[in-house]
Amino acid sequence: MIIGVPKEIKPNENRVGITPAGVREFSEKGHTVLIEKSAGIGSGISDEEYINSGAKIVNTAKEIFDNAEMIVKVKEPQSIEIEMLKPNQILFTYLHLAPDYTQTIGLKKSGVVAIAYETIEVDGKLPLLEPMSEVAGKMASIMAAYYLAKPYGGRGVLAGGVTGVHSAKFVILGGGTAGLNAAKVASGMGASVIVLDINAERLRYLEDVLPKNCQMIMSNIHTIEEEIKDADAVIGTVLIPGAKTPKLIRKDMLKTMKKGSVIVDVSIDQGGCVETSHPTTHADPVYEVDGVLHYCVANMPGAYARTSTFALTNSTLPFALLIADLGWKEAAKRYPAIKKGLNVVKGKITCEPVAKAHNLEYTPPEQVLE
Repeated sequence: MIIGVPKEIKPNENRVGITPAGVREFSEKGHTVLIEKSAGIGSGISDEEYINSGAKIVNTAKEIFDNAEMIVKVKEPQSIEIEMLKPNQILFTYLHLAPDYTQTIGLKKSGVVAIAYETIEVDGKLPLLEPMSEVAGKMASIMAAYYLAKPYGGRGVLAGGVTGVHSAKFVILGGGTAGLNAAKVASGMGASVIVLDINAERLRYLEDVLPKNCQMIMSNIHTIEEEIKDADAVIGTVLIPGAKTPKLIRKDMLKTMKKGSVIVDVSIDQGGCVETSHPTTHADPVYEVDGVLHYCVANMPGAYARTSTFALTNSTLPFALLIADLGWKEAAKRYPAIKKGLNVVKGKITCEPVAKAHNLEYTPPEQVLE
């Protein structure tokens, strides 16, 4: 199979869909890898490293989209990339379709087989989302602490406090991978941390692994309302696989929060868990609503591109190799995890939460695999 890796064009996105080690794995199995010139520069990977691993460097994205049978990316295709997609081409990347009607319709019309990293599921876990959730969770607490500084619009509260002065209060919505990692970093800085989750078993686990400056609380509307009132930072990490994120913090709740407090909405890729959230970029990451600073960068791990690229590709490569070796249909038939990743197949929506989010017809993946 011919694998194509274009340079990411989303603003400030420096990750890349494959590393030289991945190129070598594909090459050893007889596949051809085309990589757009300078695609890996943002992650500290030179064209020469790719060439030495067996890749062919091409000058333009058009050459990638014209010749590749499978496109391997990091972020969802931008409008100019959707226009270059070909019927029957395989697109393997993060898609986050539930909050993105335009992209969903674009992929539907293109005739591609779109397989989403974020809905591939193994034993109830999302192995291709978890490494980026780790990065985003850790980064969320760093960003919250940074923007709490007065010069950047915050209250002027130091996350860990100092002797004789209270530390900051961090409230984390969701105790999954991102929430756990946000709590690790926030507690490591010395903040007072509250983690809210609806799963009692998960809360028991977090109680065991997190330090004593972290408290685990059962999540419901009342506890969310009460805990955010005196929070210095709120980090939203809520996730329902493939679906649009529920709005746990309504606009009217902001008026009860401290002026200069910070919200970091990690779940913005799936629509965000705060009613007043909208996607931002690394170039312009924050805005203020009712005195509360919002950080809603939709590709947070892109800021730490080298770490993120290697973490992501460690997880995506085995699945990409299966798809290349077997073809998408056989791979999905043999491996339920890959079948779960099917979001749009040749004009049909095969991920139920995406179809529901946009009120579009849903086609069970079993039907496209017949």
